[in-house]
Amino acid sequence: MKKAATVLTCIILLTFVQGYAQSGKGGNSNGDHNLIGQDYLNSITTAVPFLSIAPDSRAGAMGDIGCATSADANSQSYNPAKYVFSENQFGFSVSYSPWLRQLVNDINLAYLAGYWRITDMDAIGMSLRYFSLGDIEFMDENGNPISTQNPNEFAIDFTYSRKLIDQLSIAITPRFIYSNLTAGQFVDGEETKAGLAGAADISLFYQQDFSAKGLENSTLRAGLCISNMGNKMSYSAGTLRRDFLPTNLKLGIGYEMDFDGYNKLAINGEINKLLVPTPPVYAHDSATGQIIYDAAGNPVIAAGMDPEVSVPQGMIQSFYDAPGGFKEEMREIMWALGAEYSYRNLFFVRLGYFHESQYKGNRQFLSVGAGIKYSIFGIDVSYLIATKQYHPLANTLRFTLNFDFVSANKNEIKQQGRLK
Repeated sequence: MKKAATVLTCIILLTFVQGYAQSGKGGNSNGDHNLIGQDYLNSITTAVPFLSIAPDSRAGAMGDIGCATSADANSQSYNPAKYVFSENQFGFSVSYSPWLRQLVNDINLAYLAGYWRITDMDAIGMSLRYFSLGDIEFMDENGNPISTQNPNEFAIDFTYSRKLIDQLSIAITPRFIYSNLTAGQFVDGEETKAGLAGAADISLFYQQDFSAKGLENSTLRAGLCISNMGNKMSYSAGTLRRDFLPTNLKLGIGYEMDFDGYNKLAINGEINKLLVPTPPVYAHDSATGQIIYDAAGNPVIAAGMDPEVSVPQGMIQSFYDAPGGFKEEMREIMWALGAEYSYRNLFFVRLGYFHESQYKGNRQFLSVGAGIKYSIFGIDVSYLIATKQYHPLANTLRFTLNFDFVSANKNEIKQQGRLK
């Protein structure tokens, strides 16, 4: 296959171009009826998985949690409905992370986000996410070098957030996605192209301040976000497959305790589930090991459901289509726990844990981080500690610079509160 080395590299490293099975239809190519009811690797893969990477250090230090934490400039990536609850008038942040350093040394993710709280009832925000795969050498079928390219992807989005009531807000976030992985190379005589997609997020955020026994102020937060709802992506105008975007359902809850006006501790929990069809188990001929086809030329599904469906149907079907039944559906739920301690809103220490089933991707890691804030400027850093040996995400670092600007009215309110 022309340029197979390059395409295969992309698949192995980041699963950007989702490979089909022997049939070219996807699903579990190694399985047959004998897999039904057993534990086996059956990961859900999508196009542009870089959209699922937590880009900033604060969330990265708390197990990639951000749906129900307090608002900051990077809320765009987790739950933009938080912006209208920001204590500041406007702000922006810049984040950078070397990625998969255990495998290669030139893949990186850059992220820029900002917001403006127009009134106490509404806010706007935007972000730009850029992912570079570094230099990749393209070769022909004989292994001869052809050219060196720098595949890359980016997404740009905007959001509008508004309070429905004093404690509840909603946000709508349209997004444009560009993915150029093959630089127009030919595969099986067919020219590839950059993948384009449009998507949108819808999110809700709830925040309630109250006094608890022994605590002067406490805050309860909850969030919901359905992200990356959009058209399938293709890298060719011809017969190459069209892949789902990483449409994701995120639910989070958080509780922040203000002990004495100087020391705060926030504890957060979050669950995620991809709203994408699960690969089925196809029937195989016991003698030859080849996939069995029906009269229409489609592979026979032994367990699970057909993944070649529309985006809306795929989102609904994702709750009950796993070939392993309810047990496998539960394995598709990722969960995370995180905590953040702050002293006078100047110094921050964070800790988190993220868990994904070993049969669905096996991302399991601890994360730690710290931050410091002075006036309008802040800097955060996080470090990922993989719980499995030789994990490609091990030792991942993220760096974030934050700039937050408080309105004059807000400063007056804070001063009055201190005087009281």
